Amino acid sequence: MTTQDTSDLPEVLATITASPMRRLFGMATLFLLGGVVIYIALTTTPALHWRLFLLVIGGLTLWLAEATRRATEHSIELTRVGMRSTSGEEIAALDDIAAIRRGMFDLKPSNGFTVHLKKPRSRRWQPGLWWAFGRRVGIGGVTPGSEAKSMAQIIEALLAERGQTEG
Repeated sequence: MTTQDTSDLPEVLATITASPMRRLFGMATLFLLGGVVIYIALTTTPALHWRLFLLVIGGLTLWLAEATRRATEHSIELTRVGMRSTSGEEIAALDDIAAIRRGMFDLKPSNGFTVHLKKPRSRRWQPGLWWAFGRRVGIGGVTPGSEAKSMAQIIEALLAERGQTEG
């Protein structure tokens, strides 16, 4: 096993990691729901189209539970360059961030915040951790609100330092 040379990586200013209990609860709920729906489809005698519908919904729910499990194994790191996943994927470059929204009535994930970008990025979804759609990137889900709040405040400070904040 080789170790990665971290001397060339920028300093990590903040990290958001999935809360173990929220992660467990979210995955268990999805696995249980998927299992119950498939059980109902196999043990009752609804019409064939309803049975197929229930099997598809149950299968999709189990797929979502597994996707959540895989996604929440990673964390989100903030550096002076931008946000990235510990899987190596860049979420948003700091130079591309136009604004941060974390108010009560903003469209954002649970315990998180939304980043508005200057230009659209490709759609991406890591259930329970982050999503990207157009110019919006939502950070949060099964993450602790305190870590998300700290990261949002640091991003706001970095943007102010660069003179990039919107009115």
